[in-house]
Amino acid sequence: MTARAIMIQGTGSNVGKSMLVAGLCRAALRRGISVAPFKPQNMSNNAAVTEDGGEIGRAQALQALACGRAPSVHMNPVLLKPESDTGSQVVIQGRAVSRIAARDFGAARGALLAPVLDSFARLAQSADLIIVEGAGSPAETNLRRGDIANMGFARAARVPVVLAGDIDRGGVIAQIVGTQVVLDPEDAAMVAGFVINKFRGDVSLFDAGYADIETRTGWRGFGVLPWFRDAHLLPAEDAVDLTRAKGDGAFHIVCPMLSRIANFDDLDPLAAEPGVRLTMVPPGRPLPGDADLVILPGTKSTRGDLDFLRAQGWDIDIAAHLRRGGRVLGLCGGYQMLGQRINDPAGLEGAPGSTPGLGLLDVETEMAADKTLTRVSARHEGTGTDFNGYEIHIGRTNGPDCARPFARIGGSAEGAQSPDGQVMGSYLHGLFSDDGFRAAWLAQQGAASGATSYGKTIEDTLDALADHMERHLDVSALFDAAALIALPQT
Repeated sequence: MTARAIMIQGTGSNVGKSMLVAGLCRAALRRGISVAPFKPQNMSNNAAVTEDGGEIGRAQALQALACGRAPSVHMNPVLLKPESDTGSQVVIQGRAVSRIAARDFGAARGALLAPVLDSFARLAQSADLIIVEGAGSPAETNLRRGDIANMGFARAARVPVVLAGDIDRGGVIAQIVGTQVVLDPEDAAMVAGFVINKFRGDVSLFDAGYADIETRTGWRGFGVLPWFRDAHLLPAEDAVDLTRAKGDGAFHIVCPMLSRIANFDDLDPLAAEPGVRLTMVPPGRPLPGDADLVILPGTKSTRGDLDFLRAQGWDIDIAAHLRRGGRVLGLCGGYQMLGQRINDPAGLEGAPGSTPGLGLLDVETEMAADKTLTRVSARHEGTGTDFNGYEIHIGRTNGPDCARPFARIGGSAEGAQSPDGQVMGSYLHGLFSDDGFRAAWLAQQGAASGATSYGKTIEDTLDALADHMERHLDVSALFDAAALIALPQT
């Protein structure tokens, strides 16, 4: 095995690790290197479906695109999908295998190192360079025992680490120097150097600080990366990355930020439309009264987030929105919320029972243990436009309004619509990434489409990110720091 690997870890969450890995992946691809991304353990409800019907974190799917290759379950072998403040669904190599309480995960994760190393070895058979992304921070020493996400993986796989600090938060010298202080010496020895991310202004103003970090740590710096202004054009992985408003178009789309919001990248292609203004509404704020369309997004906990929605008073806002002639689209869990009732007799999302829905569609959902994970080609019923998407959900929804489907998959009806057409629901994700469908659907809603190519926007942004990193970081030295993978082949 001749593949090499380098790992990007962070001084904390949301320091830009996913973007750094995506940019390095694209830079490697453009240098003619066969490259693949890898994240041993991810925690996210923003998931993508692979060609073989598995699921991985959405960030790894974007990184795969940056590498010019199809997403694989082996790029993210352990995915935790939070269902509550205290528990998550555990997905191993693309398949949901269990649910686990947060307090129990520390004891259980040691057993997950085997599939992580297995996936890493499999990926190394098809790439010359693997760029690994850590999770959270190695400075969280309380999580070190049994770790598979950061130094635990780096040590087991003998992968050198580059530590990323976020200067936009302030205190970046303490971030990096402090991380070295709290690391076990053998962990600290895995660090090949550091990068400074998200700098605003004149980079030379940080020359003294940069030199101070090198002096205090003995680690080499790979550069200071200025703020990448087009980062908002790339799909966000975490809900904390969502902004409250995007664009300034005339057609106003409003989306409430549910507590377990999932697959919210469905909205990104709409936000990129020049004729659209997208507002993400945080908890505690009413839905704007000038909305043309309210989208209820996916969620990892439909019944829990339905209670959360009502607690914000958003059900009242939606009813008022419909009285004003507005429209509502529910996607996946949002579709389930629109019905008369959600039944969960086995307690798949919490305590067994039933929860009244919003009553806006004459359908009812029954939760079931089997999970639907599939890519689909569909035809939108209202416009006759074909599009590609994917399903990732538990539960089956049926009722009279399904006789007016949102779309058809082959000869089968999918989704539902109210008799007056104001309320629509669908299990399909990724539908708005299809340029032709997005333009036709927006026209049906009375909105103008800019005929933009969303796929080209993403590709161009990845190229611009790679250019940005090549200009400001010593990418060659960073790639040279990658070490040969010595794991046995599987």
